[in-house]
Amino acid sequence: MAESVLALIDCNAFYCSCERVFRPDLAGRPVVVLSNNDGCVIARSAEAKRLGIAMAAPWFQVRELAQRGEVAAFSSNYALYGDLSDRVMRTLGTLVPRLERYSIDEVFADLAGLPEPLDALGHRLQARVQKWTGIPVSVGIAGTKTLAKLANAAAKRWPERTGGVLDLRDPVVHDWVLKHSPIEDVWGVGRRLAARLRGEGVTTAWELAAQDAWSLRQRYSVVLEKTARELRGLACLGLEELEAPRQTICSSRMFGRRQYQFGALAEAVASYTARAAEKLRAQGSLCRTLRVSIQTGMHGADEARYANAALLNLPVPSDDTRVLNDYAQSGLREIFRDGFGYAKAEVLLLDLYGRSEVAADLFASAPDPAATRLMATLDAINGKFGRETLRPARIPRDPAWQMRRDLLSPRYTTRLDELWTVG
Repeated sequence: MAESVLALIDCNAFYCSCERVFRPDLAGRPVVVLSNNDGCVIARSAEAKRLGIAMAAPWFQVRELAQRGEVAAFSSNYALYGDLSDRVMRTLGTLVPRLERYSIDEVFADLAGLPEPLDALGHRLQARVQKWTGIPVSVGIAGTKTLAKLANAAAKRWPERTGGVLDLRDPVVHDWVLKHSPIEDVWGVGRRLAARLRGEGVTTAWELAAQDAWSLRQRYSVVLEKTARELRGLACLGLEELEAPRQTICSSRMFGRRQYQFGALAEAVASYTARAAEKLRAQGSLCRTLRVSIQTGMHGADEARYANAALLNLPVPSDDTRVLNDYAQSGLREIFRDGFGYAKAEVLLLDLYGRSEVAADLFASAPDPAATRLMATLDAINGKFGRETLRPARIPRDPAWQMRRDLLSPRYTTRLDELWTVG
């Protein structure tokens, strides 16, 4: 049986790197990206970190630096980030046959059996992604997923020594990195768990690996037991090339400003339903139950507070945007109350079924073939020309309720009217 060899390829400061692809003038400058409604910092370039800007720092604390030109700040541009993420993944697929996409900026790769020296392959992956997409990446190579994640973190921490690529399969390198990696660097060890472990004298990855695995299971969880085993080089987590279908699908946003009219909420709910239905079709599922909810701001002392939700059961499971929106709108009419300033709406799809499961149910009607073809055409057009190319008539092009994104960069790769121009 071939030895397990995995790589974790991670885009460096991904959101900031995406903004730099079409802005070469930002090279070497501090860059930050803000959360929904320009609330706080969610991504920082290395230069921004050195400037002392903290993760989750409120925008008002950073605004003065931006106004003085000491930092470039951007609203979250999810259309751009999503498209560049897809390009990175396709580029990696030209050199590695088996990939597991872990997040928008991380992917595991199976390197077992590849003839090329893996350190050289790591640098070739790095160079190709940089050349084809403009996104810098780091590569961690090891025998387990947990070690590959740790190798990636070490490659970023010591770029002068590693060049952004680190192979942990060498026992000497493995031991040195584990002894010099704080417990917080270990995959799956969050802040609270790290505090508990430190209270027991476990401060590094090396010390966690040395713990008795069965004792960790009894005192903490089977997850931490597997983590310790993986740190020792025993693979407990395999590569998952196909993402498991979600059991629920949620689409929700805070509004850019308080909304008082039913019409504005109806537009928002229609938009969120369309996005949720698109995700539903992408995984080949149908929805039997839908939940729509609205709420006011829940923290302002001067605001009247109200929150409510409606649960709606569909007689026939569906992935048709029109059907799902009809039910969502009826639920909204049921729970809407005048006189409140609404801050958020949410659409949640529940009770999801695979298409084959519904077809096997003698008491359920099969999905309408014409509707299925229509939705497939809708998704194909939006997939090729951008998600907003075709949309329900209820959704305006520039709604008043949309997120506040005052610092939004152009969607260079997904909107014809926002293509990159030179000069």
